[in-house]
Amino acid sequence: MEANVNIVPCSSIAHVAALLRTEAELYVVHDRNVAQIAEEVASELPSVKRVIAIETSEALKTMVTVQGIVRQLLEGGATRGALLLAIGGGITTDLAGFAAAIYKRGIRWAALPTTLVGQVDAAIGGKTGANLCGYKNMVGAFHMPEATYIVPSALEGLPERELRAGVAEMLKTFLIGNGAAYKEAVTGAKLPLFAHEAAKIKGLIVAEDPFEHGKRALLNLGHTFGHAIEHRAQKCGHDILHGEAVAMGIIMAAKVSEVEGLAEKGLANSLEADFRAAGLPTESPYPIEELAQAMALDKKAGGGKVKFILLEAPGKPFIKEMTVEKAIDDLRKYSE
Repeated sequence: MEANVNIVPCSSIAHVAALLRTEAELYVVHDRNVAQIAEEVASELPSVKRVIAIETSEALKTMVTVQGIVRQLLEGGATRGALLLAIGGGITTDLAGFAAAIYKRGIRWAALPTTLVGQVDAAIGGKTGANLCGYKNMVGAFHMPEATYIVPSALEGLPERELRAGVAEMLKTFLIGNGAAYKEAVTGAKLPLFAHEAAKIKGLIVAEDPFEHGKRALLNLGHTFGHAIEHRAQKCGHDILHGEAVAMGIIMAAKVSEVEGLAEKGLANSLEADFRAAGLPTESPYPIEELAQAMALDKKAGGGKVKFILLEAPGKPFIKEMTVEKAIDDLRKYSE
């Protein structure tokens, strides 16, 4: 089964508003940090019935926030024909998309991502959800946005650290789907061009496998380890961004790949040097044993094993089912 993944390059916020003028019933959910963009959209569109501001963090990415969005849709009189526009980073699009999926058993939604992570990854493909008990995206739904509007100017003012976190997801996509582009993109040069290419690669993978029964799982490269790092960071009150955790997770996956004999020796060191050059962290601050529980509860786990995404080389990923214990043992052996 294939799906329509509609990635729409736009020249400005006004361009997005122009594309939405035919909508009769619009609701906007936005991260408070991008209130100006939400206000600009709403001022251009008289069909906006309500603008819903939310606070965003991994700690607040919960069903409580989702319920708050749904309650405002209900109080605002949103019908089954409404369109919910999510403006913000990946947390915002995940939460708003999930609210759209469950309100009245599903209404339409669209995304206007304002972070690089959102533009190359999080807002594309219809994975929506919230965290539960500190574990990443344990509740959610596949609910494809009608469109993901990519506006380069929406990234203006984004902190350098947030941009680098987006670069991590961009590099992940190239490690999966375009080994030739990986080496060029690792320097961060031509960022808009490479961001567009990464978004296109993800869109093609999602269109082929929208419900992650096969190839789409490759997009989780670095995420089993990365989500466990995020869980630990939240528990300890540490500040680690999603893209930073994914960067660390990719290096860990490369190390496992080497120990398993699936990649040539030196892959992890090579990727580590590339990531450091891009300003990304490469070493988890937590002992691998502390990540085990979160890894075992990974959404991709089943039958006592987890689907780890490993690498033979840039552009050559593969799926290997392993126990968490085996992955931990491989990482110990790599360090010996």
